[in-house]
Amino acid sequence: MQITVETLVRAEPAAVWSAWTTPADIVQWNAASDDWQTTAATRDLREGGAFTSRMEARDGSAGFDFAGTYTEVVPERRLAFRMGDARTVEVDFAPEGNGTRVRETFDADDGPFTVEQQRQGWQAILDRFARHVEAQVDAPQHKRFGARCNNRAWDLADKPERTSDEDRELLDTAHAASW
Repeated sequence: MQITVETLVRAEPAAVWSAWTTPADIVQWNAASDDWQTTAATRDLREGGAFTSRMEARDGSAGFDFAGTYTEVVPERRLAFRMGDARTVEVDFAPEGNGTRVRETFDADDGPFTVEQQRQGWQAILDRFARHVEAQVDAPQHKRFGARCNNRAWDLADKPERTSDEDRELLDTAHAASW
């Protein structure tokens, strides 16, 4: 049986792909809940290349290596891989509106977790991934907004005569620039 999870990430495919495939990013988002973490990740991003993610409970009570081999690598569009237990996973990245749709389809595990538990766990990781990417993308926009506010505040401050509305705008804009 296959399970599919998906999300829409408010970012360009290049940013989404980078966060999905860069070990420094992976260790920041790859966990289903706050009591788990990925402590290390490696990627040999080519067909036949290997990957690993060391996942551990934060309290040290459990851990495992999520590992496999890439079977298809199409930058910014698709990744497919086979895990160590022979299950397969396909991850598609598709531009959609102002973002990127990420869709993961994977073979269900016959282990102790129900299909619904597996779906919830993989969806939780995907949701954390989306939040991570969007936070990275929003940061530069926030900085650009701050720069525009700062420039406007200086324009108003340099004005020899200001109205009371312009004085209020100067204070508001200077305050906004500080955020």
